[in-house]
Amino acid sequence: RDPAARSLFEVCLLYAGFHAVFYHRVAHGLWRRRWRFLGRLISVISRFLTGIEIHPGAVIGSGFFIDHGFGVVIGETTKIGCNVTLYQGVTLGGTAQKPGKRHPTLGNHVIVGAGAKVLGPITLGDRVRVGSNAVVVKDVASDTTVVGIPAKPIGGRGASKSDAFVAYGTARDADPAEYAVAAMSEKIDNLQVR
Repeated sequence: RDPAARSLFEVCLLYAGFHAVFYHRVAHGLWRRRWRFLGRLISVISRFLTGIEIHPGAVIGSGFFIDHGFGVVIGETTKIGCNVTLYQGVTLGGTAQKPGKRHPTLGNHVIVGAGAKVLGPITLGDRVRVGSNAVVVKDVASDTTVVGIPAKPIGGRGASKSDAFVAYGTARDADPAEYAVAAMSEKIDNLQVR
């Protein structure tokens, strides 16, 4: 899904996201076999080499792609579906201090834009788009695009239903805050006329 990739050889040799996922597969296999220290060691080495931190306990589906990747953090109890794309600076983080499910679950075909934070044991449904720098702290229904801090849906449910890839989870609709400001501006104009 990266238009800049010229060959499979280039991706295998030069893409930090590919390397991070490869190391994660090895570390996750060790983690599942209860070789926890060795799994963590490989994940720390991977973080040092790639700038991408993926806890070996995270469960990641096929077709996972980290574009640019530096600064991506994926927590221990995160579950990621198939064909998910994350951009640089994304955090899939936990908010609870007690054991158990603390990190998000992402459905299939999810795109999380650069710098976005998805926090806590929440669920993002299939084909969800998270705009760059959004902070998601509540569940998001399938086929929804969210933006802002805290993230709010835009364009109504079904806005992301298309299978077309949307880089950085960008949306064509305006920010919900922009709608609110426009509505207030219109009310002020009406009051001034009155």
